[in-house]
Amino acid sequence: MFKLIKLLIYLCFFGFVGLVGYAYVGPFFGADFSAPQEEVRAPVVLNAD
Repeated sequence: MFKLIKLLIYLCFFGFVGLVGYAYVGPFFGADFSAPQEEVRAPVVLNAD
């Protein structure tokens, strides 16, 4: 049972390290993580009595 828990901890650790590494190295290989930027205009109605 301890071996299974140890394996899961190792998998989580290496998965996290891989994800962080991909976030840093990904833009060099063409991965674009930026959010699409567009202007949004919406009318606002204020009900002041």
